[in-house]
Amino acid sequence: MNRRTLLTGGAALGTLAVILPVGAEGAPHTDPVRSDAEIYGVPTTQPLISQRADPFISRRYDGKYYFTGSVPEYDRIVLRSSPTLAGLTDAAETTIWTRPSSGKMGGFVWAPEIHRIGGKWYVYFTSSDANDIWHIRPFVLESALDDPMDPAGWTVKGEIALEWDSFALDATVFSHRGRQYLLWAQSEPEIVANSSVYIAELANPWTLKSKPTRLTTPTKSWEIQGYRVNEGPAVIIRNGRVFLTYSASATDANYCMGLLTADAHSDLLDRASWTKNPDPIFVSNDDTKRWGPGHNSFTVAEDGKTDVLVYHARDYKQITGDPLYDPNRHTRVQKLYWHPDGTPLFGVPVGDGGPIVRLSSGDQFVHHAGTAVQVAPAPHDLGATQFRFLDSGLVQSVDKPSLYLRIDGTSVTLDATGTPVRRVAARGGVTIRTVADPAVYLRVAAGVVTTGKTGTVFRLS
Repeated sequence: MNRRTLLTGGAALGTLAVILPVGAEGAPHTDPVRSDAEIYGVPTTQPLISQRADPFISRRYDGKYYFTGSVPEYDRIVLRSSPTLAGLTDAAETTIWTRPSSGKMGGFVWAPEIHRIGGKWYVYFTSSDANDIWHIRPFVLESALDDPMDPAGWTVKGEIALEWDSFALDATVFSHRGRQYLLWAQSEPEIVANSSVYIAELANPWTLKSKPTRLTTPTKSWEIQGYRVNEGPAVIIRNGRVFLTYSASATDANYCMGLLTADAHSDLLDRASWTKNPDPIFVSNDDTKRWGPGHNSFTVAEDGKTDVLVYHARDYKQITGDPLYDPNRHTRVQKLYWHPDGTPLFGVPVGDGGPIVRLSSGDQFVHHAGTAVQVAPAPHDLGATQFRFLDSGLVQSVDKPSLYLRIDGTSVTLDATGTPVRRVAARGGVTIRTVADPAVYLRVAAGVVTTGKTGTVFRLS
């Protein structure tokens, strides 16, 4: 049996809880072998793109992804394109618009997004005046060219006229059931908040058709750290629901993400259609060394079905000076998972390392509770169910990357010192045995992971 067969997992076919006899290595009827990278389906380069905040990656259009984001100088709008997500890392970057040297739009340039609407390209972005950098408003660029990378096609369509002439930023658009919507963040007069999130229907890509509806304002403790902020909305529509993520608090390590949910057939302009999660769904993590995750977007991997979370985060916690001028909010991507109840699982902002897998047997997922290794039906705590199989044979926890799977007799725990294992392809997945003793397999018994002379077949996903 070759090394690839030993170190990679099988596809999810057949019975998931088969018990194989000792020496089942090389057993017949194994499933086609997929690498962990194929199973995970999302690049693991950290970061995907350096020093690009407020990242936006389009879905593939004519075989290409398009990326844009805020540059540290806040003075221009850039684009990259690639047929793959991984290719965006080294893709050539084109400047499609530069702020004027004075006057309107001569100040900050923030949070661009690129969208294809009605056969044309549009970039939504935030800008301010050269002589009043906090006069922040949303603007739109338009290009009728097929290739958005050509700067010659781009012209300023204008400012989006909103209900109030006040601080406004982070415009994004989405289409649902034949209607086009605008989402944005704004400081509404007489509301005690730096910004809240609003929605309106669009008459065309730059003109509102309806009055704005305020969907969320910062009131929770995690939304008011440093500043009272709800901003950076993004939408993903799945499983009969519309999910709206947003970012909250100051742009340091307190920055985090919240979630609103509406039924896909409800009136999205009615605030009562939306339910707000009481807790944040994506936060800084000291263990993975990712701080201030937020201002996200969503795209889909090359397989056309794997949802991808796009966001920025720093890899250090302490910032010298104003976080606004710290250049190291880097673009990152990771797989977005879905719970059987149809809700998204964000997990933790993952740290450095290779592709990530989950192990399950039937409807039971392997997870850790502290250092105990157990199984449970589809836990909502995604990070505790994610692992990396390292080239050394160690199995690393994703949300606790300093800990590894340790096997001591029949005890299986997480520990700073791990036990090297091998994965053996089997029908329905893989069995896992120790390198030191090929007769010791991992198996599930009474809700925990233990060992025995026969092994449980684990599905990798």
